[in-house]
Amino acid sequence: MYLDLSNNHIHGKIPDWIWKPIDLAGLNLSDNFLVGFERPLKNITSSVEIIDLHVNQLQGEIPIPTLDATYLDYSDNNFSSVLPAHIGDSLQHVSFFSISNNNIHGSIPPSICSSTSLRVLDLSNNSLSGPIPQCLFQMSGSLGVLDLRQNNLSGIISDTFSKSCKLQTLKLNQNRLEGKVPKSLGNCKMLEVLDIGNNQINDSFPWHLKNIAKLHVLVLRSNKFNGHIDCSGNNGGWSMLQIFDLASNNFSGKLHLTCLGTWDAMQHNPYSNLLELKHLHFVDSGSGGGTRYQDAITITTKGLELELVKILPVFTSIDISWNNFEGLIPEVIGKFKELHGLNFSHNDFTGPIPSSFGNLRELESLDLSSNSLRGEIPLQLANLNFLSCLNVSNNKLVGPIPTSTQLQSFPEASFENNAGLCGPPLKTKCGLPPAKEDSPSDSETGSIIHWNHLSIEIGFIFGLGTIIVPLIYWKRWRIWYFERIDHALSRLFPRLGRETKKHGRRAKQSQRGRTQQRLVLRSRE
Repeated sequence: MYLDLSNNHIHGKIPDWIWKPIDLAGLNLSDNFLVGFERPLKNITSSVEIIDLHVNQLQGEIPIPTLDATYLDYSDNNFSSVLPAHIGDSLQHVSFFSISNNNIHGSIPPSICSSTSLRVLDLSNNSLSGPIPQCLFQMSGSLGVLDLRQNNLSGIISDTFSKSCKLQTLKLNQNRLEGKVPKSLGNCKMLEVLDIGNNQINDSFPWHLKNIAKLHVLVLRSNKFNGHIDCSGNNGGWSMLQIFDLASNNFSGKLHLTCLGTWDAMQHNPYSNLLELKHLHFVDSGSGGGTRYQDAITITTKGLELELVKILPVFTSIDISWNNFEGLIPEVIGKFKELHGLNFSHNDFTGPIPSSFGNLRELESLDLSSNSLRGEIPLQLANLNFLSCLNVSNNKLVGPIPTSTQLQSFPEASFENNAGLCGPPLKTKCGLPPAKEDSPSDSETGSIIHWNHLSIEIGFIFGLGTIIVPLIYWKRWRIWYFERIDHALSRLFPRLGRETKKHGRRAKQSQRGRTQQRLVLRSRE
């Protein structure tokens, strides 16, 4: 009744004989190297209900299933056709249908909405385009998982979610969707995963989803969300929230998240001691067994974009980077003892790094870079034994980096562009006076006055003036000064003194001679 040849190295085409057993209910050929069918699947008369062909190399058109099929998994192959216009007629009894990770193109045919038995519809990671049929959202009364991420879908998310909505997972990430988050989505009280990141949605924060108590994952990153986030007066909360991602939007203002205190899963995780996985959606196969769809999302942590193919109940993360938040970092963050990743980078947060961050003993990644944080790095951060990625660069932090801690194990880039920080791993040594900055007047004129040199020059000129000026204007001082100079020189150079006397006698004799000549001339006259 059930043939399982999965996880082998089987090559070639799927043979005809495999469909001949009359009582065959389930066929699993996944994880092989199969490239096609010996005969088109639609021409095969078989009562097989479960067909699992994922992770092969199947090519060409999507095989049309038999009418008895309840479970079809064609994911992770090389199918490259469009979805047949009337594919819904062949999915009347199908509860699980996945063609993810193929090359399917074209639009989503509205006929798929006629498959009233569908519980899981996964068309992710293809090249589908055009709008999402409105009827798909109206199917939320029966549909549990709708995964359309990583396509080229456009238009809006229709505001047609039913009041009896049973959706547990809605993933529309990485498309070209516009508009707003529909109000009727608040009807989906069982919603656990909402991922509408990487679109062009222009809206304020969707507080109308506050009463979805089972929400575990909220991803709004890389859209055009804007405005303040203020939940004051909001009595609702997401006590089970694990992943909160608002990165790369236009949110602004202070982070008045008083309702953060209701996020119990980040403060105390009841599953922290369990190894079991959550977010596994079991689907009845119709043959006494069941299979499951496992949620997967893409997050950014430790500077890398990673796909979580399994959302563990112990994993928690907050990412509000690349927005315009300002003010102080809320102290309540220090209560999130189950937090694994925290990214507040590229905002305008001010004030100190809360010392209560030292309570986040499970934290593995902390990014506070490119803000306006001031003060010293709290010594309590050294208590974070699991911290493997730290970035506080491009802030206004001061003081020494706490020594004899694991903080010295991070690269210099983790602390750079903080003019007041010093100590290893930075090259700036502590204890040295900070470099003086030019005053605005000096920087504008481009000149700097060195007062030490100028005082020497002024003193020299003043002293020289006290000697020269009296020599010019005071005759008695001039005679006294030169007599003292002559006397000093005669002591130093005695010979110079005799020569001076000789010159003095000759001068007197010549003067007498000139006087006698004048007297002779007068007498003759």
